[in-house]
Amino acid sequence: MTRFLTSALVLSFGTALSLSPAIAQQSQTKNPNSTATSSSASGTAAQTSSDKMFVKRAAEGGLAEVELGKLATEKASSDDVKKFGQRMVDDHTKANDQLKQVAAQENITLPTEPSAKDKATKDRLEKLSGAEFDRAYMKDMVTDHQKDVADFARESKTGQNAAVKNFAEQTLPTLRSHLKEAEKIAPATRQTASTQRPNPGTKKTMAR
Repeated sequence: MTRFLTSALVLSFGTALSLSPAIAQQSQTKNPNSTATSSSASGTAAQTSSDKMFVKRAAEGGLAEVELGKLATEKASSDDVKKFGQRMVDDHTKANDQLKQVAAQENITLPTEPSAKDKATKDRLEKLSGAEFDRAYMKDMVTDHQKDVADFARESKTGQNAAVKNFAEQTLPTLRSHLKEAEKIAPATRQTASTQRPNPGTKKTMAR
């Protein structure tokens, strides 16, 4: 009797082991998308993080453009540079307000001041005046807007958050217009600065 029970237990245990892979396979068959869903969720989270980083950079850059634009309206010697600076204030203030609405909708916290790099740029420009300021400011505007156009174009194509992507698409034409104008004004400021810079080879003749 004991031998019979032992044999029955061994048989039952062996049957359970043989059924385990089948049960696992059946469970996986019923939920074929479980692994894919997990991977998809992970990918979406990464893209959302990318969208948030874009919003942060856009906000910092927008704040900087407004502050530097105000500085240009005060310190620039060229009327074209002054007008460009005022356009930066107007256009980027509008874009910043639009970005605030998007951030509030998507629960994204925006920075309240420019980045450390942009602050350093403002400190440097504040020490310049006249044609030297015009040249340095417009050079920075060309470089900044080249980067901005690239960032906004990338987000408008690859962004996963619909609201953020739409903001990038709507703002991109304005940034391209800024870049085109900056590239037009910058050469003139370089020429003006070079003509006003004193020639180190010139020596003053002392009256006898």
